[in-house]
Amino acid sequence: MTDRSSLVADDAGRSEGSPQGDVFDLVGIGFGPSNLALAIALEEHNTDNPGSTIRARFFERQEAFAWHPGMLLEGATMQIAFPKDLVTFRNPTSSYSFFSYLHDRGRLVDFVNHQTFFPTRHEFQDYLQWAASRVDADVRYGTQVDAVEAVRDHNGVADLFAIRTADGVVYARSVVVGVGLRARVPHWATESARCFHNHRFLFHLEDMPEPVHQRFVVVGAGQSAAEVVDYLHTHYPQAEVHSVFNRFGYSPADDSPYANRIFDPEVVGQLHGAPLAERERLLALHRSTNYSVVAPELIEALYATEYRERVSGRRRLFMRRASEVLSATETAEGIDVEIRDNLAGDTETLACDAVVLATGFEPASLRPLFGDLAPGSPILSVARDYRLPTPEDVTADIYLQGGTEKTHGLTASLLSNAAIRAGEILSSIVERRDLRLSGAPGGIDGLGRLTDHHTYATSEAR
Repeated sequence: MTDRSSLVADDAGRSEGSPQGDVFDLVGIGFGPSNLALAIALEEHNTDNPGSTIRARFFERQEAFAWHPGMLLEGATMQIAFPKDLVTFRNPTSSYSFFSYLHDRGRLVDFVNHQTFFPTRHEFQDYLQWAASRVDADVRYGTQVDAVEAVRDHNGVADLFAIRTADGVVYARSVVVGVGLRARVPHWATESARCFHNHRFLFHLEDMPEPVHQRFVVVGAGQSAAEVVDYLHTHYPQAEVHSVFNRFGYSPADDSPYANRIFDPEVVGQLHGAPLAERERLLALHRSTNYSVVAPELIEALYATEYRERVSGRRRLFMRRASEVLSATETAEGIDVEIRDNLAGDTETLACDAVVLATGFEPASLRPLFGDLAPGSPILSVARDYRLPTPEDVTADIYLQGGTEKTHGLTASLLSNAAIRAGEILSSIVERRDLRLSGAPGGIDGLGRLTDHHTYATSEAR
C-alpha cells in the first residue's frame, strides 16, 4: 500500500502529495485483443458522450501490437467466426468491424465470394493490427508494469491505484488486466532451443540448430498440436514427426449450433448466476467445444496422410496414442525423448532434433503485480461485471479480461465475447465513476449490479 503523503511528482507535473491532478479513470495492463476492444469501446463512448469522457492509458510490454505471431502458420484458419470480432456484437455499426476492415483493404467483395466465416489467422492478425493502428488510444508500447499498489487517502481508504513502470508512476481509479495466459510447461521439460512451447513456434524454428536426426516430437492433443504436426510434416519432408498424446486419438471439436451456444453472450450471465455445481457440470460437459480438440477436416487430412504412408511403406507420421513423455535430455546433437506407451507399458527413447510442447495455457498469477490485493489461482470469485473482489477499504476497482472461466464460462480467454465484455467493463467503469462523482448515499457500494440497459453492453447483464 502507498500513502498519499509519500507520493512524489511524476512526468505529468503532479504536485507532491497530491495525485489528483493526473488520475486516469482506467489503466489497462496489456494491449492484446481484449484491451484493444476496450480501447475501441472507449473511443466510441467518448465520441458520443463528450460531457462524460473517460481518460485511459494502456501499457503493453511488446514493442508493437502483435497477436500470437509465432503461430501464424500458413493456411491456418480461425476457429471463431469473423462476426465475433472486436466490435460487432456490441455495436454492429462500428467502423472497426471486420467488414469495415475488408472494405478498407479493398477485399470485401472477394471475401464474400470466398463464402467462409473463418478467415486465416494471417488475415485476422492483419485486422487486429489495422484496428490497433486506427484507435484513438494512449498506448505505451515497450513498457512493462512492475507493480500495482493501493493508494490510501487520509481516511485510510484506497480509492485509487499507483501503477509503477520503469518510466514512472501513473494513478487510476480502475485497472483493467488483459495480460493473457502463460504457457503450461510439463514438469519434465526444460525450455531451450530444442524444447519449446508452441506459442512462439515459428520463431523457435528459426533459432533451432540444423536438424541432424530428422525427427520431431510434438506433445499435445489439441488444435495447435495437430497444426504443428501438419506443419512439420509438410516443411521437413525428410523428417519423422511423432505426435504424442494421452488420448486414444485426436478428438473432433464440437462446433455444432446447439453446443456452440455455450459461447453466446447471454450465457455468461446465466452461468455466472447459476449454482456452482451446475456451472461446473456444464463447463465439464462442453469442454469439447474448445479444449484438447481438433477441427474434423484437419483430423481427416492427417489420417489420410498416415494411411498413404502405410500403403507406400515409407512412414514419417506416427500417432503415439495413449502415451506420455517421461523425460527429454539434451545432447550435443539433439534431444533424447523417452516415451511410454501406457497401453503396453513399454518405453522407447527417440533421438530427436526438437520437442514442441503444444501443452496449452493457464491463467497468469496476479500476485506478482498486485501482491496481497490479488487472490490465489485459480480465481473462484469475480463479480458479474468482471471486477475482482477487494477488501472493504479498497474502493478502486480491478477488472479482469481473462482468467474468469470458472465464474463466467468458456469465453473467458477467447475472442468470442471480447466485444461484449469490453462494453460491460466500460459500462461498469462509467457507472461507478458517475456514482462516485454524484456522492450518492452508500458510495460506490450503492451500485449493486449493472443496470439492465447499457449504451455499450448489448448482452444481458444482471
